[in-house]
Amino acid sequence: MTSQEDFKRAAAAQAVEFVRPGMRVGLGTGSTARHFVELLGARVREDLAIVAVPTSEVTRADAARVGIPLSTLDETPELDLTVDGADEIAPDLTVVKGGGGALLREKIVAAASARMIVIADDTKCVPVLGRFALPIEVVRFGLAATRRAIEAAAVAAGCPGPAILRCGPEGHPFVTDEGHHILDASLGRIPDPQALAARLAVIPGVVEHGLFIGFVARAIIAGPKGVRIVEAGEM
Repeated sequence: MTSQEDFKRAAAAQAVEFVRPGMRVGLGTGSTARHFVELLGARVREDLAIVAVPTSEVTRADAARVGIPLSTLDETPELDLTVDGADEIAPDLTVVKGGGGALLREKIVAAASARMIVIADDTKCVPVLGRFALPIEVVRFGLAATRRAIEAAAVAAGCPGPAILRCGPEGHPFVTDEGHHILDASLGRIPDPQALAARLAVIPGVVEHGLFIGFVARAIIAGPKGVRIVEAGEM
C-alpha cells in the first residue's frame, strides 16, 4: 500500500522537473518540502546549477546537508521559483500554511518569487479552508490583547473560533526563527479568506498570518490516482 509519504515524494519529484539550470529557487519548510529538498539535492549532485534561498533554519540545514548552494534574500532578492508544501489547498489555490512554524519567512520568500508551486498529498485539498487551524505569528508583548483582537476579527469575518498558543513537545511556547509566538486559530470554516486576511493584517501585534492569497501559480497533488498538476480554478 502506498503511504502518504510516498504521495508527498511523488509530488516533490514532479516539482523538481520545473527547476531549470541557473534558477534562483525558494525552498519551503515542512515534511513535503523536505522531500523536494532531498530530490533537488540529488539533481544538484548531477550538475544542476542553481542557487536556493531557504525559508527556515531547518530547511537551511537540510539543504546544506544535501549540497544545495545557498543564498539569502539580501544577496538574491529576486527568485524565479519557490516550491513549498501546504496545510490546506482551496479550489482557487488559496492555501493555508504555517504548520511547520515558518509562515513569515515562507511568505516573504514567496513574495520575492516570480512563481510559487505548492506540493501536497491529496488529503490537503479542501472545498473550503478552515479545517486546519490557521497559524498566526504574533509578537510576545501583549499576547492576551492580541489574541482577543484575533478572535474578534474572526467573529467579524464570519468564522468564530478560539486562538490557541502553540506549544512545543515539552509544553513551552513555540518560538519561530524570528523569535515570535504562533496562535493557531481553530475556525472550522473560513467563508471569506480575503475578509479575514484584511482584518488580521491591521491588528497590532500580528506579524503575519498563514493565508496565502494570490501567491500560488499551480499545485502539484499526488494521491492513489497518481500525480496531477492544477492551475487556479481547476480543482
